[in-house]
Amino acid sequence: MNKEASARTRRLIGEQAQQLLEKSAVLIVGLGGVGAFAAEAIARAGVGKIGLLDFDSVSISNINRQLLATHSTVGKPKVEVMKARILDINPEAEVVCYNTKYTVDSADSIPISEYNFIVDAIDTVKCKVELIVRAKRCGTPIISAMGTGNKLAAERFELTDLFSTDKCHLARIMRKRLRKYDVTSLPVVFSSEHVLDPIEEDENAEIGRHVDPGSISYMPGTAGLLMASYVLRELIKQHLPSGEK
Repeated sequence: MNKEASARTRRLIGEQAQQLLEKSAVLIVGLGGVGAFAAEAIARAGVGKIGLLDFDSVSISNINRQLLATHSTVGKPKVEVMKARILDINPEAEVVCYNTKYTVDSADSIPISEYNFIVDAIDTVKCKVELIVRAKRCGTPIISAMGTGNKLAAERFELTDLFSTDKCHLARIMRKRLRKYDVTSLPVVFSSEHVLDPIEEDENAEIGRHVDPGSISYMPGTAGLLMASYVLRELIKQHLPSGEK
């Protein structure tokens, strides 16, 4: 990364740590409200290789909370919009796009072992479990986002272990599923806030159909930035002052 552009980061973490970030590779899986904010923070820190995985395109309903969503980007693939932002921030970055959904069927085509860290910002339980289990098996560190919908208090987010969480329905489901694969530890960002009941119901929703949760501008982004904080500090932890590790 250009030295002038990264001068403030170098001043904070030192030259060795900055060079380590520039040699690192991070994969972000899911570029919605959480993942895009994580990806941008990781890019601005100077990480040299960034993988972007998402099958979706920007929609008008994303505008209230997603970094990539503007009226000019509606209809465009999220991986391509994110790639353009990253290269505008750091033209020296290597950006690899996987315009696909992470599933059991597509997992073999994603070289997760080539990355130093994975950000799991998927919102489907089955796909999250598949990614986490594969990451654990190949030894690639991973952090996972729990639920951010139907919540308002950003200060209730925490960085902790999945098996120390409470008041999070998604975390409870993930613990149960992952125990079947002998996964007993996983860093996560979760909110201890109780889920709020939506004020407005979806009038067009069919009975028995999944209804997307309510969300607000700052919640997914807060979670994504916390995830980026964890990833970046883990990548350079050997160069941090002892009190900051």
